[in-house]
Amino acid sequence: MEEGSASKYGPPCKFDSSFRGPVKKRGCTDIICCIFFLLFIVVYLFVGIVAWTHGDPRQVLHPIDSYGKYCGQDKNAEKPFLLYFNILKCVNPAVLLNLQCPTHQICVKECPKKSLTLIGAQKNNFKDYQKYCTPEFKPEQERNTLKIISKDLCPSAVISSKPFMNRCFPNLITDNGKVSISGNETVMYGDERVNATEIQNAAKGVTQFIDARRVGMKIFEDFSKSWYWVILGLVIALILSLFFLILLRFLAGVLVWVVIIGVIGVIGYGIFHCFWEYQVNLKGRPGADNKITDIGFQTDFRVYLQLRDTWLALMIILCILEIIIILMLIFLRKRILIAIGIIRESSRAVAKVMSSLLYPLVTFVLLSVCVFYWAITSLYLATSGVPVYKVFVPPEPASENCKQYNGTVCDLKDFKGSEAMKNCNNARCLFVSFGGEGLYHQSIFWLQIYNIFAFLWIMNFIIALGHCTLAGAFASYYWAFNKPKDIPPMPIFTAFSRALRYHVGSLAFGSFILAIVQLIRILLEYIDHKLRASENKVARFVMCCLKCCFWCMEKFVKFLNRNAYIMVRDVYIMVDIKKNSLMSIAFCNSRTCRD
Repeated sequence: MEEGSASKYGPPCKFDSSFRGPVKKRGCTDIICCIFFLLFIVVYLFVGIVAWTHGDPRQVLHPIDSYGKYCGQDKNAEKPFLLYFNILKCVNPAVLLNLQCPTHQICVKECPKKSLTLIGAQKNNFKDYQKYCTPEFKPEQERNTLKIISKDLCPSAVISSKPFMNRCFPNLITDNGKVSISGNETVMYGDERVNATEIQNAAKGVTQFIDARRVGMKIFEDFSKSWYWVILGLVIALILSLFFLILLRFLAGVLVWVVIIGVIGVIGYGIFHCFWEYQVNLKGRPGADNKITDIGFQTDFRVYLQLRDTWLALMIILCILEIIIILMLIFLRKRILIAIGIIRESSRAVAKVMSSLLYPLVTFVLLSVCVFYWAITSLYLATSGVPVYKVFVPPEPASENCKQYNGTVCDLKDFKGSEAMKNCNNARCLFVSFGGEGLYHQSIFWLQIYNIFAFLWIMNFIIALGHCTLAGAFASYYWAFNKPKDIPPMPIFTAFSRALRYHVGSLAFGSFILAIVQLIRILLEYIDHKLRASENKVARFVMCCLKCCFWCMEKFVKFLNRNAYIMVRDVYIMVDIKKNSLMSIAFCNSRTCRD
């Protein structure tokens, strides 16, 4: 048998005591992919520079009135808040997410503290109401209420409001999914009579948006108050992890079985506690028998802990999990013994390559830079454009000649001498949005797609670089004949530099495939979000199947890439027993070890 093997693979060569690991003669893998990836990054940097040149983040940080002026900036420095003349046009959640409303908007010094009407203010003290009117309004020149409202000089009514993102929204109070508003005074919005109840009904669509903001604010406030405890917990976890790694080297089998038994015990206690809450503590308590579906989404998650259904669901989940773990222990006991041996050997490798414990910090820094660049570029792309003004003609009264100008683009500086102003005295040139008709402004959507894809590609490349670096470092340990003598002095740094010098193309190719799958998944999620209101069950079913298929494909590609990255490093470091040379492997063109 040995002679047949020798004739097939050639005579075995003797051990060379002078061999000291990987030689320096090696070749790059997937050069075309490497060149394409580097060009892609150069273009991405150019896109970022162009976006930073044209973008203006003030569009997000500061609201804009109907005249295209920023609230809290320049002439409106003392007026940081934006007031909507007709707040009922802003109650759509989609409108709130874009922070744009199809109504007249002005900057004010403070949001209204109480509800007022234009008619009531004219009868009493108009001075307090005038601060919510446009700058060109002169009360001594115009006293006709209908003309004031039709010209959008003043709102027909203002409602007690609170600032949210520097916008004045009604003083809404959410309590267990219900909405209430201070006062119940009837006001006029154009030709309609509106009271607090109607505003309450209209505002129900935005309660989820406000509740989501409250959850985020609670998380942020809790973190700001306890950040030092979080850091202390991370330090303690790091120390315990190092201590656990040391114990694994000597007591791998004992620790693994202790952890397994501990998990079974903790889940068992969880089952007992859920049963006690369900059967003893909450039984007969008022309100405990309510269904989860009856109370809906709550920002205070402690509400769910007062329901018996919550504990019943948790108990069922824990029971299923306990049964699965016990069955796995019964049928996979031999695999567990093999895993214990692998863990023991892995702990020895980590002990010899301690710098591997610090490399995740490098990955974290690189990912942070990638996320920051993507977020800034996305922000500047979203805020790119010039102010767009359009002609607005009040509907009453408006002649047919005036209606033809309504909605047309206008120039605010030259509007007084325009045809629209000459033919329509009531016409005004108001700010609509930021945009443009140039090639760059028409390509912003595709630049955003490019930005997202670049983010996914670079992020996956950084993760792949980490896999390849760690695989190379531990391969140096594994293939060293005399440990630790033959291990390179800085295995992580050496593997990192080799990966960047020779294997960027292979890493870029694998991460490119994964980025494509992830981008398709994002687009499917976007389409599914748009189709949620659709009643076409076939389309929903097809979309669900596509999402499931691409989720499985993403997991498969991740698994394939991770093993391919390891093979790239292992085969490159593996010693050719006959020649003491190194072989190379690539995604596109792999060469196995041969004579």
